[in-house]
Amino acid sequence: MNMSATESANNALNQRIRTELLDAECQPPCIAIVSPSGYAPNPDAVTRGIATLQAQGCQVRNLTDPVYRHHRFGARDDQRIAQLYAAAQDPDVDIVMALRGGYGLTRLLPDLDFSLLARSGKLFVGHSDFTALQMGLLATQGHVTFSAPMLCDDFVREELRAFSLTDFWQCLSHSQHVVRGTATGNPEVDLHGTLWGGNLAMLTHLVGSPWLPQIDGGILFVEDVNEHPYRVERMLLQLLHAGVLQKQKALILGDFSGYKLTDYDNGYDFEQMLLWLRQQVPIPILSGLPIGHGRDKVTLPVGAPAHLYALNGHFSLTVSDYPHLPVSA
Repeated sequence: MNMSATESANNALNQRIRTELLDAECQPPCIAIVSPSGYAPNPDAVTRGIATLQAQGCQVRNLTDPVYRHHRFGARDDQRIAQLYAAAQDPDVDIVMALRGGYGLTRLLPDLDFSLLARSGKLFVGHSDFTALQMGLLATQGHVTFSAPMLCDDFVREELRAFSLTDFWQCLSHSQHVVRGTATGNPEVDLHGTLWGGNLAMLTHLVGSPWLPQIDGGILFVEDVNEHPYRVERMLLQLLHAGVLQKQKALILGDFSGYKLTDYDNGYDFEQMLLWLRQQVPIPILSGLPIGHGRDKVTLPVGAPAHLYALNGHFSLTVSDYPHLPVSA
């Protein structure tokens, strides 16, 4: 059977990633797949994603099972917590990867042993609903995690996204990572601070709880999907009114997509919302960070020191001194 152009491109990408991990002198990583939030609607996609990771040189421990699906969650609450603990306590596991987002982590927070998770030294990766776990680990343990691709949909796509997966492995295999963005209207800045953030809805839900980190002088990044500009404005105003934004050195907006404007909006689009916010918020606001629910996304260490430099609409974000994959013995 002739190989399609897409299959050929995927195979070439997987081989390149496998070679680059070896060139970085990383030992073949072992990844545990957990479902602390939603389940995969298509179990075959999970099999495909695992095959992609294996083709990139990874060992995989799949701790999820469609049999355990409970309501809209990957399993019962206690079972989802058990998955996280099993991944953390497995000495062979290097990376704990979320199956997908959705909803469900918030209800686990009061019962999670964050100390156990942090002591494991695992690299926890995911985004969307996974933000709740990342904020809890940062707030209670100062533990760095990664806003990053998840198994679904990033490793199961028919056409794998070279940008997302290459950036993912570059970040996890080195102790310094640089991402870049550009957008009209970005202010000029040159500053240092702790990089933190994630999904905007999850951040606002955690306001007033012990699981929202108290970061002073930080660089906060946010993203979301299916949220109309007025809802984005409302959530950012909540962070402002709660005193969170005033403590930061800068705010960076990632991908905000999936919403639809109507005639009722009367010209009120994302650009108008951003223009108004920049007049209200007393810190620089930049946009154009390629992170979120889009096909192309960067990986960011959450809780690590960062340097943000912006000039003429372009910016670079350099993150350093964070945990990464171990090198081969």
